[in-house]
Amino acid sequence: MTPLLQDYVTRQAAARPDAVAVVMGEEQLTYRELEEAGNRLARQLREAGCGRGDRVCLFVPKCPAAIVAELGVLKADCAYVPIDISSPAPRVQMIVDSSEPALILATGPAAKLLDDVLALRADGSIQVGSLDAEQLAGDHFASTFSASDIALRSTEPIASENSGEDAAHVLFTSGSTGTPKGVVIKHENVVAFVEWATGYFGTKETDRVSGHPPLHFDLSTFDIYGTFLAGAELHLVPASANLVPHKLAELIRAAELTQWFSVPSTMTYMAKFDAFEHGDFSSLERVIWCGEVLPTPILMHWMERLPHAEFTNLYGPTEATIASSYYTMPEIPASETESVPIGVPCAGEELLVLDGKLEPVATGEVGDLYIAGVGLSPGYWRDEEKTSAAFLADPRRHGGRIYRTGDLARVADDGLVHFLGRADSQIKSRGYRIELGEIEAALNALEDIRECAVVGVETGGFEGTAICCAYTPAKGASVGPPAIREQIAKKLPSYMLPARWVVMDALPKNVNDKIDRRSIKEHFEREEATAPAPASAR
Repeated sequence: MTPLLQDYVTRQAAARPDAVAVVMGEEQLTYRELEEAGNRLARQLREAGCGRGDRVCLFVPKCPAAIVAELGVLKADCAYVPIDISSPAPRVQMIVDSSEPALILATGPAAKLLDDVLALRADGSIQVGSLDAEQLAGDHFASTFSASDIALRSTEPIASENSGEDAAHVLFTSGSTGTPKGVVIKHENVVAFVEWATGYFGTKETDRVSGHPPLHFDLSTFDIYGTFLAGAELHLVPASANLVPHKLAELIRAAELTQWFSVPSTMTYMAKFDAFEHGDFSSLERVIWCGEVLPTPILMHWMERLPHAEFTNLYGPTEATIASSYYTMPEIPASETESVPIGVPCAGEELLVLDGKLEPVATGEVGDLYIAGVGLSPGYWRDEEKTSAAFLADPRRHGGRIYRTGDLARVADDGLVHFLGRADSQIKSRGYRIELGEIEAALNALEDIRECAVVGVETGGFEGTAICCAYTPAKGASVGPPAIREQIAKKLPSYMLPARWVVMDALPKNVNDKIDRRSIKEHFEREEATAPAPASAR
């Protein structure tokens, strides 16, 4: 029988109750404390009317209380919907409206956002619970319980009705139409990956694992549940540390982390600012990255300075749960132009490189990358059209499914799969998967914009892929990029805001009178090629 994700904590609390489970700064929770807090919250949620299959939105910054919130929601047989509390209210409102939560859990830092979101809703009547000791309130809500009420609940667990087939969480990603889409992830999807990964990496009780990605990012689920499966320590990385690479380095040293897992842009940032030296991070056993391509020169920088660590590239979209393939570096790349494969499938997964007829392409040829196997999501939350477009019937077996990643790939003679880029307008920037169409939708809604085009340009720097915007002002408007950026910052999270701009009298068009995006991209690529190299900073 497939375990449920919360079972990992229950097992550790029974076997090693006083072992540390979660750490953030001076705050920490043992497995016993985590288990008891999760049980109390589950009982409070049940008392509030939450039941099997209900969604609970989490308006909570990354902290131990957020981990308790996830655990308590799972123990109540519900699915959690983590909210990026740095996102603008209109975007969060779309997520709340779509997920139709039975309840919202919030803390003080997110109270204003929550109030703004509920103000935008036609029907603002959603029950709110406070994870702070005091009740939370705004102009449009008042919490019905607080952490003080939760603390009075029994620590005894509730009998679960869920199975591995039930949803554990719904993760909302960028949508090409401007509306975020929710990826449903089942317990068994996460269990399959973390049980393979902890076995492959040899994760053990004495490990100290980084919790670097934000909790609304699917990579965080590996950190959390992989750590709890092994009975190790999860060290949450404050979001503020991402702005200072030397702080990230100091955290790795001070916490004596044994595993670091992040997006490549973070690794690039740390390398560019020379945040660590040769032989640094002596406790670090493995470095893992996922989410976008890690530039080979940056990988070489890390491997040359940390010869004692193992380096593994993971690949996979949210729709296939955390990662679907892996490749561990056998040695430092021979040159800065050597590409790093995405490797071979994780246990229970398949990577398929197919042509337009869903037939396998020959070895070495470029094709569309599809994924099959145990990690596949059941689909997009209440969106059959998008689900059927992305999750196709497996042509090889009746009842099977394959997921269209939108990536291009090839299989080399040695059987290793190589990622060759996107086949559409989706990009990865700073580890986030972004639909350029969502940014264009936000820009086109502005009165000052006549037409626009958003393209991604590879930089090899911290951004990975820079978001670039060309636009034509509306008739009579003379608004510049700073003002446009300020306007769309009210609709989009910061990581989706274009970093580079050009104002044109008219956007270039092709023979079909469509916007010539290739020409616009080439314009920004020329700017990138002629731009002076940034000064080194320390």
